Amino acid sequence: MDIMIAVQDACVSGQWLTAIILSLCCFLPSCLPAGQTVDYSSPVESVVSRQGDTALLRCYLLDGISKGAWLNRSSIIFAGNDKWSGDPRVSIVSSAGDKHEYSLQIQKVDITDDGQYTCSIQSERNPRPKLLNLIVKVPPKIYDISSDITVNEGSNVSLICMASGKPEPTISWRHITPLARKYDSSEDLNITGITRDQAGDYECSALNDIASPDTKTVKVTVNFAPSIHEMKSHGVSLGRTALLRCEAAAVPLPTFEWYKGEKRILKGQGIDIKSLSSRSVLTVNNMTEDRYGNYTCVATNKMGTANASVPLIRKYSPPGHFLCFCWIYCTLKDLVMFKYNRFLYILRDFTP
Repeated sequence: MDIMIAVQDACVSGQWLTAIILSLCCFLPSCLPAGQTVDYSSPVESVVSRQGDTALLRCYLLDGISKGAWLNRSSIIFAGNDKWSGDPRVSIVSSAGDKHEYSLQIQKVDITDDGQYTCSIQSERNPRPKLLNLIVKVPPKIYDISSDITVNEGSNVSLICMASGKPEPTISWRHITPLARKYDSSEDLNITGITRDQAGDYECSALNDIASPDTKTVKVTVNFAPSIHEMKSHGVSLGRTALLRCEAAAVPLPTFEWYKGEKRILKGQGIDIKSLSSRSVLTVNNMTEDRYGNYTCVATNKMGTANASVPLIRKYSPPGHFLCFCWIYCTLKDLVMFKYNRFLYILRDFTP
């Protein structure tokens, strides 16, 4: 027996639930007899909703006696007011005072809700389908990104960033520096022959038109051999304390050694060595004649070694008799000026 005839017979006899179910079969390909199709010539209405929001698919009955049903792909959601779906997020809603509205509400929509829905309006004649396409837009989300990486200077580096979203997000990279250099938009960031200046944090940003971009960072550490960029000493007198400072740029941080000539200098006997981070300070207490000369700082890490030398020279103080002469001269000068000023003061009092 033709399904449409069965639907009409059910409507005439008042068996609305049976009629609705039979009419729904008209929209389920598995229920249709061979060679029979349903006319979907009516335009498809698009409903756009953001992931997590509530979507409302509007549908209106023809009159007070017609019935409705909702389908999603190949499953029945509602037949009349009977709920066939076990999803607690779906419900039938209608505006206050509008008994013809038969809209489907879906709370907290997700990407799995995306797709075509059918509102079947059953009258005493034929079922009248209304097609709606629910488009669920999803904010960008980075789901995979390269781990922090350590490489040697001159190596090639590849970073990967994968993101999901609807519409598909655009991915871009930037080097987080004062210049904030940006790279071409791509999931892959390739750096050929990386230099020490290219070390640091790299930010991946995934952006679409739904929400703010999702960002994650990858830290790139670049190992390089030491280079000594500062070596300082000051002349010092006998018996005084001398300070020699050595600073080196290196990754990983270097270890320091000090030499005088070919002999390595160790702590003790008035000598102290303090090394912290990228700096080392050599302190020589109570300078003696044999401690003047060239000092060499050697900085070493697993990438290589660098050294630099600086002379520690003797600073001569003015002779003692010269200092004594200066003191006597200054004292006499002050005394003469005092006497002269006093004489002028007395002379002024006797002036008629």
